[in-house]
Amino acid sequence: MQQLPAQMTVIGISRPGGPEVLLPETRPIPKPGPDEILIKVLAAGVNRPDVAQRMGHYPPPPGASDLPGLEVAGEVVAVGSGAKKHKVGDKVMSLVAGGGYAQYCIAQDAQAMTVPTALSILEAGAIPETLMTVWHNVFERGALKPGETLLVHGGSSGIGTMAIQLAKAFGAKVIVTVGSKEKADACVKLDADRAINYRTEDFVAEVKAATSGNGANVILDMVGGDYIERNYDAAAIDGRVVQIAFLGAPKADVNFTKLMVKRLTHTGSTLRPRSNADKAKMVAAIEEKVIPFLREGRIKPVMDRTFPLEKAADAHRRMETSEHIGKIVLQV
Repeated sequence: MQQLPAQMTVIGISRPGGPEVLLPETRPIPKPGPDEILIKVLAAGVNRPDVAQRMGHYPPPPGASDLPGLEVAGEVVAVGSGAKKHKVGDKVMSLVAGGGYAQYCIAQDAQAMTVPTALSILEAGAIPETLMTVWHNVFERGALKPGETLLVHGGSSGIGTMAIQLAKAFGAKVIVTVGSKEKADACVKLDADRAINYRTEDFVAEVKAATSGNGANVILDMVGGDYIERNYDAAAIDGRVVQIAFLGAPKADVNFTKLMVKRLTHTGSTLRPRSNADKAKMVAAIEEKVIPFLREGRIKPVMDRTFPLEKAADAHRRMETSEHIGKIVLQV
């Protein structure tokens, strides 16, 4: 085992608040437990839940690091006694329950994936959280099938750009909503069948027009609020609406008769509190069904901008403008 330094630089949350509360700290390097690995972090993805945590709205689950950061890529530098999947020296990317904004980070051995050679390490840092969110919600919960239509709200986000590519790879039609022509063009370039500008167009009418009046079979929604009832209007008979966030309000007045008349399913999930066994199961399915597309270069994360670790506050500022297209990543 290589000799590791005793201390590392991390980005901590000094108090709940704006991006300026993200400050560098020095902490001891953590030691991996029985089923864990220690990753020397080279890239860490920046995600909306990190912003929510920084503001004091999304506490880490019991036992997880209090540092932000839910996905990392880097090199394995130590393995716990029960870790069998990865060894020291392996290049991996992994979902983590926290702690990604650091030079070293603990991950569950079963949740780490080998970095495909078609990806740079920075691209690998933009993959795990997004890929697992899309895989679980669109394909496992939403049961999207070839030939069906997926509607994605926030099509130019990290999750949106991954959802477009994955749904197209599996033979579905994809419609997205975005807030600008630039974002619409970016989504169409990724092979979205239709990009609707929600500022100038009514997405319900446009989805109906694009599907011969049938509506979308699966709707991936991170907005909530008044989109909830409009999703019911835009959904096809037997449609599945999957809720993954609330950029709008988590409460709404909804006429639930539409749910019954159209036989809709409205489900949702959040990734971070799920058990390690659940996450390991998702990773195994992704390794079998999705990683081949990444290896072939058919699916790649759309990269917006990269910031050095110590500029994490600037990365959060960038995310909060909502001008980004694709993923924001910290380079360590």
